[in-house]
Order: sequence, then C-alpha cells, then structure tokens
Amino acid sequence: MATEYPKHFLKLKEKYPQLIEAYERAGELGRKAGPLQDKYTHLIQMAACVALRSEGGVHSHTRRALEAGTTPEEIYHALALLISSAGFPAVSAGFSWVNDVIEEKGR
Repeated sequence: MATEYPKHFLKLKEKYPQLIEAYERAGELGRKAGPLQDKYTHLIQMAACVALRSEGGVHSHTRRALEAGTTPEEIYHALALLISSAGFPAVSAGFSWVNDVIEEKGR
C-alpha cells in the first residue's frame, strides 16, 4: 500500500526537492537507528504529533502505522495513554484526526 501525501506536501516537495528528501531521509534513519518495529515508531511519532496538535502529522503517522500492521485498536490504545500527559483536549482532537484516516481506510 503506497503512502498518500497531501497536495500541499507534494507542492513543497516539488519546490524544495532536496530539502524534503533530507527530511524524509532523517525520519527513515531515525526509524532504522534502533530495534523498534515500524508499527511502534509510527505510534510514537503519532503520539508526539497529538501532543503538538499537528493534524497532518497525526494523519500521516496513523496511515503509516496502519500500513506497518498496527491495528486500529492499538492506535486507540496509544491515544488513551496520552490523556494524562498530553491532556484531554489534545487527545480528543487526536481522536478525531485518527478517525479521519481509519474511516477513510474503511476499517
């Protein structure tokens, strides 16, 4: 399953191809730097995006976590774990962004 990128990201990539290539490579190197499986690295990155209230980041890492074999239940559990650290408003927003992707994928 190929990752679907938002139009604005593709336009940025077209305008600054070397910068975006370096950005993507840094993410790839970070994921490969240790023993965690991709499904867990994307859950961690999704959680960070929830805390930062980055809708696009939550969408991206939710899609990528699903592609890496993470179940919707695992994603929802990761969100639940954030309530005491990121706060209910951030988790509530994150829940809606995760649902965007899960509903889009028909899961």
